This record gives sequence, structure tokens and C-alpha cells, in this order.
Amino acid sequence: MAKMLAARLHALGEPMSVDTIDKPTPRPTDVLVRVKACGIVPNMANVINNWPTWFPHQPLPKLPAIFGLDATGVVEQVGEAVLHTRPGDRVYVNPLRSCGSCQVCRGGELSRCRYFTLNGYFSTSRDGQRIFDLYPYGGFAEFMTAPQYSIVNIPDNMTFEQAGKLGYIGTSYGALKNAAARPGQVALIDGITGTLGVASTVLALASGASRILGTGRNEELLKRVKELAPDRIEVFRLGEGSTGEWAKSRTGGEGADYVISALGAKAPVETMLDSMQGVRRGGKVVNVGGVADRLPVDVKWLMDEQVQLIGSNWFSTAQGQELADMVATGTLDLSYLQAKPFPLSRVNEAISGLTDRDGGFSNYVVIP
Repeated sequence: MAKMLAARLHALGEPMSVDTIDKPTPRPTDVLVRVKACGIVPNMANVINNWPTWFPHQPLPKLPAIFGLDATGVVEQVGEAVLHTRPGDRVYVNPLRSCGSCQVCRGGELSRCRYFTLNGYFSTSRDGQRIFDLYPYGGFAEFMTAPQYSIVNIPDNMTFEQAGKLGYIGTSYGALKNAAARPGQVALIDGITGTLGVASTVLALASGASRILGTGRNEELLKRVKELAPDRIEVFRLGEGSTGEWAKSRTGGEGADYVISALGAKAPVETMLDSMQGVRRGGKVVNVGGVADRLPVDVKWLMDEQVQLIGSNWFSTAQGQELADMVATGTLDLSYLQAKPFPLSRVNEAISGLTDRDGGFSNYVVIP
């Protein structure tokens, strides 16, 4: 049987090893992808080191496991029941997995499925192990199988390294969809210098936002974000006052039309509560970050101000295809991403080396 190389985790908290294993064969409704690049999310180190302690109700795949989500590559082979995708297609593999046949899946809301799982990462469902068993191959390998519903075709003017960031870009895109972002609006992005924040900024610009108000802690990164569109972006350094009061002062007391909270998993809850005060009456607050602590929300304030608080955690394959089409037509420019490729043999170095020095501008990828 044909073999391939894959980086596998044999024990939590220990380095991955590059092993030689059997090359997978696609089932009738699956595709086999030759991986060209796989993005590394900043949270990957937490998942393989701390996840069972932090979130014991969200299972990881059985060990030894092949991690890696946001894989991109070229279709090598398709199952006999695959009709649209063809060998040779350049693709991004959406890691979202679900059963595909329950009521919510048939309605297109895959993230509500009881089997919802992020392939090569973790599951938010106690039943997610079933999905890990069906799709045990993440992107830190030379080949991986994936269901045909997860495939996004990427254009020739989109590199595999850029496409390796589609997970984060798509998650931000889903947040803007939930915010009902429209041209001419004012956006407030809390955590604008992070991966989700920079992606939200680029997408808000593409959607026609008249102004973007952004917060962050790193002054140099705030300057870099503002340089994306100096006439439309204003930035505010966290810790120098109230975000909510600042946003109101920059909008004549009205506030932003919507707030995208793109904070990290360990950000203080008070930071998000403060940014919520920067939304206008009838506006929307969308949490796309990873605030893990309980959020004490003033329900009366929500009712009085008619503010909607929305949680947004992933994006659909259809939305991923929309993003790829935006890149193809030049509507979305991903040139801000600075790719930093690592060979598969250095996957541990890549994961451990992630820092916020470059914020959302860096794009760490593994090249098998």
C-alpha cells in the first residue's frame, strides 16, 4: 500500500513526530487532497497542550492524531459519487464536519449539529469522536481525505499560503454577515490587530464601511492596521480610557452600527463589556473571539437599547467559496498576509514559535 508522511501527536504536551503511515483512500463521497499548505492557528499550541484541562467537554481526536486545519492543495482523487470536484482542482478544505443528514444540517446550519467537529482540531460536541473516526486526517500530512461538501475551489491568483488563512478570514466574514454589515456604516472592531481583527477590517473595507474604529494593545500593530486605509480607519490603544466612550465620541454620541469583538481566549471580560457600550441604539454586537469566561450581560440595557448580542464561531463552505470568488475578482485583497512557511519536519517549531509580534499580518503555514 502507498505510504505518506504525517506529523502525529502521540501524547498531549509532547512534540509531534513525523511518521510514515498508509496513504488514505477516499470513500465514494470523499475527495483525496494532496496538501500543499496548511495554516497554523495561534490557538493550536493551547489545544495540544491545555485543552483537556481548559475544556474537558470538548473532545480531541484519539491519539496518535493528525492535527492541522485550514489545509489547501490539489485534488488527487475523487470518490465515485463525487460529481462536481475533479482531480487537479486547486482547493481549500473547510474543516467543519457534521453528520450532514439531521434536521439542522439539512437546513444548512452545520455548526448546530450534535456531531459538529473541526477536523484536525477539536470538537464542540460530545459526539464528535465519531467524526474524528471517519476523518482522522488533518492538514499536517502529505494527503488527507475530506467530504465533498467541505471543498472550496480557489482561483489561480490566490496562493496556497494565502488560502491557508481562509479559516480565520471566513470566521470574520461570518461575523460580518451576522452583523448585517452594509456600505456606509461605522464598524467598531475590538482586538483589531489580531488575526480575526485584521481579517474583519479588510472585509469591512471591502463591504463598504465608511469608517472603522479599532482597538488593540500593540501600538506598532495599530499603526500597521491604520495604514491599510488611513482615511477610513481610526485606532485606539486599550488601557488609555474607555472604548465605549471613545467610540461614542468619534460618532457624535451615536456609536458604531455594529461591534465585532475579536478578542483572544483569555481577554478580560470587562474589555468586551466596555466595547459593547460603543454600539448605537439598535446596533449589533458580534462576538467572534474566544472570551471563555462568563459574560455578565445587563439584559435590561439590551432591551432598552434594542441591541442584539450574537455569538459567531465559524463559517460555511458556501461563504468560503464567496471569499475565494472575491479574491478572483479583485474585490478582496489578501496581499497584506506575510506567509512564513515551515516544512513538515519543523511543525513543532512553527506551532511553538507563534507570537503576536506580527499580529494578524503573519500567516504561518506548514508545507508537506
